[in-house]
Amino acid sequence: MPVYETILYEERDGVAWVTLNRPEVHNAFNFQMQRELKDVWRSLRTNDDVRCVVLTGSGDKAFCVGVDRTEVMGGWENLEDVAGTSGTGKARSETTPWHVDDPGENIGPKTNDLWKPVIAAVNGMACGGAFYMLGEVEFIIAAEHATFFDPHVSFGMTACFESIHMLQKMPFGEIMRVALLGASERMTSERAHQIGLVSEVVPADGLVDAVTWAATEIAKSPPTAVQGTVRAVWMARELSRLQALDAGRILVRLGSDPKSLFEGQQAFVSGKRIKPRSR
Repeated sequence: MPVYETILYEERDGVAWVTLNRPEVHNAFNFQMQRELKDVWRSLRTNDDVRCVVLTGSGDKAFCVGVDRTEVMGGWENLEDVAGTSGTGKARSETTPWHVDDPGENIGPKTNDLWKPVIAAVNGMACGGAFYMLGEVEFIIAAEHATFFDPHVSFGMTACFESIHMLQKMPFGEIMRVALLGASERMTSERAHQIGLVSEVVPADGLVDAVTWAATEIAKSPPTAVQGTVRAVWMARELSRLQALDAGRILVRLGSDPKSLFEGQQAFVSGKRIKPRSR
C-alpha cells in the first residue's frame, strides 16, 4: 500500500479508499496534496485490484475547503507584497497573460485520465476548490450535516474553474447562486439532493456504510463494462446526442468483453438474480 503525507489510502474488497487527511485545516489541499492526489489517480489506472474508488475527508467537519490559502497567499502582509503577482498568487509572465498555473489542476480523477468509478462521501463542508474533485466524481453521497458553498467572490476572487466543473452537476441557476452569494449562503445536503447534486443523504454515522455498499456492489461487476459505462456517459455530456450515439458503437464493442458476456448469460439462464434494494 502506498504511504502518503496528506492522504490516507486503503484497499479492501476491490475498493480503494482515498481520504484527504489534513483535518487541522479542514482538509484544504496544499502543493503536497496536489502531487499526492495526482499520483493516486494515475496509479489507480493500472491497479487491477481496484474496481471502484471512494473519495472522502478526515473527520466530520469537512470534506475539503479548497486550496490552502496560507500556502498560496500566506506571504502577503501589505499591498506592496501583491505587486507583480497574478490573482492566483503567482508571479505574472513577463510577456503575456496566457500562462496560468491553476492551484486545482490535476487533483481530479478525470483530469488524470482515470475512468474507474469514483464515489464522493461528503462528511461536512465542501467548498471552493473541493468542487474540482466533486465535479469529476460519478456521484455523491452526503451526510445530513454536509454543506456546499463557494466563497471565492467574498474574498475578491473569480469563481471560475470550480463553477465550470460544477455546472456539469448542477442547474445553471443553482451554480450561479452558489457562486455569486459566496460565503453568504450554504447549500444544505437536503437542497443538494433536491437539485440532483447529491444522490443520497444519510445520517453521519451511516455515511461509511452507505458508501461501502454502493462501492462494493459496483466492484462486483466486470471492470471493462463498468469503465466503459463511465467513459460513455462522460463522453456523451460533451457531444450532441447523435454524435454520442455514433461514438457509442465503438465504446460498446470495446466494452463488451466476451468472457463477461458469457458469465452474465450463464447467470441469467440459471435463474440467479441480484436482490436489489430500493432507494
